[in-house]
Amino acid sequence: MQTAYLWHKLYLYSKKIAPVLIVCLATVTPGLAQQYRWVNQNNPNYDNRKISYGFLIGLHTTAYQLRYSDQFVTPSLDTVYSVEPGWSPGFSLGFIVNYRLADLLDFRVTPKVAFYENTLLYRYTDDTPNEEKLVETTMVELPLLLKYKSERRGNIRMYMVGGVKPGLEASGKKNQENAANAVGITKMNLSLDVGFGFDLYYPLFKFSPELRFSRGVVDILDNTTNKYGQPLSRLNTNTITLYLLFQ
Repeated sequence: MQTAYLWHKLYLYSKKIAPVLIVCLATVTPGLAQQYRWVNQNNPNYDNRKISYGFLIGLHTTAYQLRYSDQFVTPSLDTVYSVEPGWSPGFSLGFIVNYRLADLLDFRVTPKVAFYENTLLYRYTDDTPNEEKLVETTMVELPLLLKYKSERRGNIRMYMVGGVKPGLEASGKKNQENAANAVGITKMNLSLDVGFGFDLYYPLFKFSPELRFSRGVVDILDNTTNKYGQPLSRLNTNTITLYLLFQ
């Protein structure tokens, strides 16, 4: 009987207190959401700027994508078993010029200098030892990008980015000095870039980690007459980059 009486009292008490809790939550929750979205924002008017500037640091890994030539299956190259591209690290440094097109859309130019290392491993069927050819290039690149942003929530915003990246080789002396014993590549490249990132707002600056994928759309193989170029008919670049952007 005592237990039944206790449950009855708790039931009556819950019926009285429940409406009060509902009213309190309905009053407090919108206030907290509003405070989270607006009051605690760092640099609330940062994205209203028409033009903003910054700098970037990029850490990348890159590899060639290749296509074999018709000569690869001829008797003249029957000792070449395969040509295998390898992934190699590198880095880039650059600047950011961001132009606001609309509330959620920006146009961005990020001129930068990138340092690449690409490797090709040549395997042979005879007693010839395997050879790994290293291609080192320093590229001046000019990515032209569109940045589509989500709504800002507090001090974070997600975005997607995409565009084209033309590049011009700034150095390649090793390849030029010994063309017969090197993998010849052209001085220009053009890539398509796509990626995503997050804008993190701080009191004095905006920090944006970004992951971007780059695919070369032009053939950069220049020399197909020496023993390293004969097995190939096409070379393209593939790059995965983690950018750290500061604005």
